[in-house]
Amino acid sequence: MSHRAGSERRLDEALAATDRRRFLPEELRGRAGEDRPLPIGHGQTNSQPTTVRNMLALLDVRPGQRVLDLGAGSGWTTALLARLCGPGGRVIGVERRAELISPARAALAGTADAGTASAEIRLAHPGVLGAPEGAPYDRILVSAQADAVPRSLIAQLADGGVMVIPVRERMLRLERRGEEVAASEHGAYVFVPLVEDPPTTR
Repeated sequence: MSHRAGSERRLDEALAATDRRRFLPEELRGRAGEDRPLPIGHGQTNSQPTTVRNMLALLDVRPGQRVLDLGAGSGWTTALLARLCGPGGRVIGVERRAELISPARAALAGTADAGTASAEIRLAHPGVLGAPEGAPYDRILVSAQADAVPRSLIAQLADGGVMVIPVRERMLRLERRGEEVAASEHGAYVFVPLVEDPPTTR
């Protein structure tokens, strides 16, 4: 089996094993099968399944990798990444909306088993994008739209690492090779904006 075919199979298995309903508000769980984004409160959404699948296919997560999930939201992508990384991997989800953290953590805990990576969801620190204290990451998934590729996230990417991020309604796949970053475009998408807080002063 080719690497691409194996990756597609693993991705389909992860999606089948990670019930989207668990990551939705109770009143919307009956709509989990709809291929559309669904609101989770506080201006955030649980992304369209086709979009999530496309982003994860571009990210090409390998077993045992260390992954940053920026804009964890409901926790669904964090759980999917944990499944793709497998028991030897590590996934750190970061979410800036404090109100979403508790339900996302509860939903994530409900999907953890012997086949998933160690995974957690953290509240973002003011003035900090990502989780630089855990860098470098083999993969970074960004589920919010940026105006430009954030240099601070490139700095958190390992040599040979890949980041998938929507920038100005275009999905970009970025691969770091030393100090060089190769970028490719993969279609048009609309996401909630990526909010970069200014650094705090002391």
